[in-house]
Amino acid sequence: MNADSPAWRTSNQQPIGIFDSGIGGWSVLREIRRELPQESLVYVADSAFAPYGGRDPAVIAGRAHAIADFLLGLGAKALVVACNTATTAAVAGLRDRHTLPIVAMEPAVKPAASQTRSGVVGVLATQRTVDSAQLARLRTLYGGDVEILAQPAPGLVECIEAGDFTAPHTRALVAAYVRPLIDAGADVLVLGCTHYPLIRDLIEAEAGPACAVIDPAPAVARELRRRLTADALLANGPARAAHVYTTGPVQAMQALLALLGEPDQETTRVTIGG
Repeated sequence: MNADSPAWRTSNQQPIGIFDSGIGGWSVLREIRRELPQESLVYVADSAFAPYGGRDPAVIAGRAHAIADFLLGLGAKALVVACNTATTAAVAGLRDRHTLPIVAMEPAVKPAASQTRSGVVGVLATQRTVDSAQLARLRTLYGGDVEILAQPAPGLVECIEAGDFTAPHTRALVAAYVRPLIDAGADVLVLGCTHYPLIRDLIEAEAGPACAVIDPAPAVARELRRRLTADALLANGPARAAHVYTTGPVQAMQALLALLGEPDQETTRVTIGG
């Protein structure tokens, strides 16, 4: 389907397409499902290429465009880039190419800067997001009176993709990345990767009760509602059951979904792009 034609507007009952490098974007899908329970959702996990954080931006952009084309072929009426790394590498190009609503991730630096009492905000993210122009822009906009500390977290996405949500080595990585931010005075911690909310309990336990942890996914779901409303694309239900496509092994994705309380989630393996 050509997104620049009016065909994608044929029905407000068409699904919303959501994608991430792997299971992380499920944290966003859950918030969309809460905010918009009448909407049908299709999720793509690019698990064969996960994690995105250490890949070349051109490769990430290529994957994002291929996945977007796949979702448009399924009739998606809107796209959600449920991955901070893919957002930094690809969302501008996706919006240049397609006319349908595209909602993407942004580290929640603005609300964090307004909430901090200590004047120090921590951002936990992949290296690609830490180094991104997007985060640099947010620091410029909201870091005038607030110190914004960005902490890359190599290996953490891999632990989550492996289903090691509570394993000792996952706990050790969380401590290694969160503790320096707390010791530096951060009293607000931004989850700058969609995988991290899946281990929010570990992160909050390490950060301590005096530190607020912010997940941007609820704001993404609200923005999606706003965009669908503006384009008269809100569904009136009932929603079809969500369908998951993965570029990796189906059993591995189903095991992760079971850990997240979705043991019966319909999942299909798919080849996307080269």
